[in-house]
Amino acid sequence: MRVAVSSADGRGLDARVSAHFGRCPYFTVVDVEDNTIQAVAVVENPHFQDHRPGQVPAFVHDQTANMIVAGGMGGRAIAMFEQLSIQAFTGAHGTVQEALDLALGGHLDVAAPCAGHSGGGGDCEDRAH
Repeated sequence: MRVAVSSADGRGLDARVSAHFGRCPYFTVVDVEDNTIQAVAVVENPHFQDHRPGQVPAFVHDQTANMIVAGGMGGRAIAMFEQLSIQAFTGAHGTVQEALDLALGGHLDVAAPCAGHSGGGGDCEDRAH
């Protein structure tokens, strides 16, 4: 399984989870097999400064991710991930390693739009506990 985690910096597993997947500067992409990390890569989000609906989900899909973990995201993005057969989880916080442990342990919420996020913009800070 390949998991993409929205990341606030490029420190891999030690990076902080970004509150909003679309505006994160990086994704930490983690290959996991039998709940064991096999590989970690950090990729820059090319749509960090400005993105249109669908661009970031398509980018995550291009990374061959099966799962996206983020602090929060809007309903339109959640629907796009569903169409791309990528499981989306929100409510992540702390480091990428901590969020990954929560996701793999079944302790994160299946993606739900964050408060104040009605389709387009919005602030997901309240979702990143």
